[in-house]
Amino acid sequence: MEQTTKKEESKGQPKNFLAKVKENTEDELQIIGTFVRLGVVVWSGFIITLNYVELPMFKKSPGGDITFPASIFTGALATFGLSTSNNKSNNKSLDSKKKEE
Repeated sequence: MEQTTKKEESKGQPKNFLAKVKENTEDELQIIGTFVRLGVVVWSGFIITLNYVELPMFKKSPGGDITFPASIFTGALATFGLSTSNNKSNNKSLDSKKKEE
């Protein structure tokens, strides 16, 4: 089947309709997926920021728990390849292990 599609393309005949739709859909889905993930990062970052900043027209609820938005924020950042961990404490423990050896 691969040979027939190569022959069709080499003759100048257009690809079949389903192949064109599949190529365009994959690119569009990747773009939409990126925007959705970026939206989640912005939303969760905004919720976390609201916990620490007082806005004049927005009443802050006492004792608000930001664990859920923080975990969503961390997970969404991880999909972009970013890490929010603090490596300074890990480096100190590795340095002490090297000294012992």
